[in-house]
Amino acid sequence: MDKSISKTKEELMRSLKPAKSYLDSLADFDDFLGTIKQAESAANELIDETSQIAASVKNTQSEASVASSPNEEATEGSAEKPRSLDELMARLDELVGLDNIKQSVKSLINLVKVRKLREENELPNPPLSLHMVFTGNPGTGKTTVARILSELYRAIGVLSKGQLVEVDRSGLVAGFVGQTAIKTTETVTSALGGILFIDEAYSLAPEVGSGNDFGREAIETLLKMMEDHRNDLIVIVAGYSEQMERFILSNPGLESRFNRYFEFEDYNGEELNEIFGSMCSNSEYVLTEDAKGFVKKHFSVLYDMRDENFGNARYVRNFFEHIVSVHSDRVSALEGHTREDLTTITLEDLVTATDS
Repeated sequence: MDKSISKTKEELMRSLKPAKSYLDSLADFDDFLGTIKQAESAANELIDETSQIAASVKNTQSEASVASSPNEEATEGSAEKPRSLDELMARLDELVGLDNIKQSVKSLINLVKVRKLREENELPNPPLSLHMVFTGNPGTGKTTVARILSELYRAIGVLSKGQLVEVDRSGLVAGFVGQTAIKTTETVTSALGGILFIDEAYSLAPEVGSGNDFGREAIETLLKMMEDHRNDLIVIVAGYSEQMERFILSNPGLESRFNRYFEFEDYNGEELNEIFGSMCSNSEYVLTEDAKGFVKKHFSVLYDMRDENFGNARYVRNFFEHIVSVHSDRVSALEGHTREDLTTITLEDLVTATDS
């Protein structure tokens, strides 16, 4: 046994002066010493086993580190390269529909570019707020445009990173008093250098008479951080048009900071059909001629009969995925599978999908 351990034990034993009543309760004091020795032996065994396990874990971690290094390098090497301004503008133009949004974005980018040129020439610029309100029904491309904007602002030097952080009420509001400010601060901090996109932002400001609500605390915290980081943070709030108007009017600070409105209109039948065709093409599916006619008519009727719950591109995505599932059920029942079978969506697939 190690001398230091032995010495510690001896010192412990010397300092241990059991009360007479305690010693009297022992059948024999040697039993007491024996118990200590057994405990010491068990402790030493445990130390040995722990040391062996620790050494094994260390070796495993070392091996894992060596094995993962190439993958880490490959990941870094394969990371998506930041797109140039021209590439991002081309990506914007590729989006189906949204003509008014595209023009508004281009005008805004031109405004920012000229402001930077004026700064470089030591010319004054009037105050400018780049925070925005996106209004419209779900599935109209709001998040997609926000993501392109974040990269555009990075490309022209307005934002340092250009990431897009997407949240809704649950990403800002906590369930306990005092926790909402902390949660909102953490979320906004993660968006510094980029864009914070708050979907269904109107849920932060409930109707009058709803009582105490932590959403108001989230708004106040958000406004303060927008002011503190106004040079490297852009906030986009999104939601239905009517509800968003109420949201902005609920707080004077929101009115003064959000003065750019982008109205995302519903996709019409032709645009929905184009979006569907793009999804098919990207996944290497083709439609028979009668299937193409069926889909075109389907989206036209869908648009004409739309209501406030119209899903736009979100509906198209769900519809496409359902058709793929129906197609898979049909093809899997065939005795032989050709490449054409695997890629062709028929009228039968579409009828089954719309009826189920």
